[in-house]
Amino acid sequence: MRFIKKNIKDIHITDKKVLVRCDFNVPMMDGKILDDRRIQASLPTIRYILDQGGIPILVSHLGRPKGKDDRFTLKSIADCLEQKFVRKISFISDFQNSESKKQISHANRGDIFLLENIRYYSEETKNDDQFAKELADLADIYVNDAFGTSHRAHASNSGVASYIPAVSGFLLEKEINIFSNLLENPSHPVIAILGGSKVSDKVKLIENLLAKVDKLLIGGAACFTFLKAKGLEIGCSLVDDSLLDFARDIMSKHDYQIVLPKDLVITDCIDQPKNIKTVPVDEIPEGWMGVDIGPESIEQFSLYVKHAKTVIWNGPMGIFEKDIFSKGTIGVASSLKECSGETIVGGGDSAAALDKLGLIDACTHVSTGGGAALEMLEGKELPGISILLDKETAVH
Repeated sequence: MRFIKKNIKDIHITDKKVLVRCDFNVPMMDGKILDDRRIQASLPTIRYILDQGGIPILVSHLGRPKGKDDRFTLKSIADCLEQKFVRKISFISDFQNSESKKQISHANRGDIFLLENIRYYSEETKNDDQFAKELADLADIYVNDAFGTSHRAHASNSGVASYIPAVSGFLLEKEINIFSNLLENPSHPVIAILGGSKVSDKVKLIENLLAKVDKLLIGGAACFTFLKAKGLEIGCSLVDDSLLDFARDIMSKHDYQIVLPKDLVITDCIDQPKNIKTVPVDEIPEGWMGVDIGPESIEQFSLYVKHAKTVIWNGPMGIFEKDIFSKGTIGVASSLKECSGETIVGGGDSAAALDKLGLIDACTHVSTGGGAALEMLEGKELPGISILLDKETAVH
């Protein structure tokens, strides 16, 4: 489905207060931002609101705090935004406070507000109706620009839309259009690369992708469920025994589409690896564990990527956090640079791996939303998007 929701350009925002759900859930250490790509991605929408004479009230979460916790404060985000916009950001430590509400109600053009971590409030993730109304009462219009949380039905990205007109920001619209085109009208051959650990989280994704792609390359720990389903010895590699029947059924129906590794890097100890070797997939000894795809598999997967017109990648090829087990992920990621087609990475661990390797720029698009990207690729309707006004809906 092509993007048919209203965006921020479809609604009058001059002199309006605009509640913007951003995704400022960035990696932090000791109060310092390690990677501000998600903040950068939100800037066009915020700048547009300012240019149109609107007053942005920014809302985001950071981490998963249990109540108020200084480790998850957005004060560092406010400081970062002040540098980006070269103007003061009014940081609201508690939007429910009467003084805070008064401050926002008396705002003028050029003012920017940032609310403290919205997950400090337990009502947020419960999508509490009264809490959503309190948020909505701060503004005239709601803009969702947080693709990364759009698969959650929370107060700040779903509940508020019951009370004020809701439209998309530029980032959200871009993400949806990219994934819609990928699912509906991709250029062939289409290659999907699936890694990571849990097959159980990817059942619907696998089923949906196999209806769209020419080849599905399965690496990472996800491959061991399929290898075991083929009757191969996998040692003590990670496997989901409950999905062996699913794997057998899928392979019987789509054997020509599914590509499994030819060889694997294995070890007898992950934490302090002393014994490491590369073996064919049918020669994993008992007591050993697969931790990465091997050189033949890297060459095999990379060849598919280089000749593809569309590539979608979700999940690393091995335990990439450990340099010694990252060669598979590095090899496949590097091949993206040699692909002349569209290369789309589905956020999450895949994006983290590319960032660690300095290969973000090798891709056409790296999504800002891991879980949301997965659910889009599964064909699910995301609650943070479905609640937005349709293009034909009139706004008075």
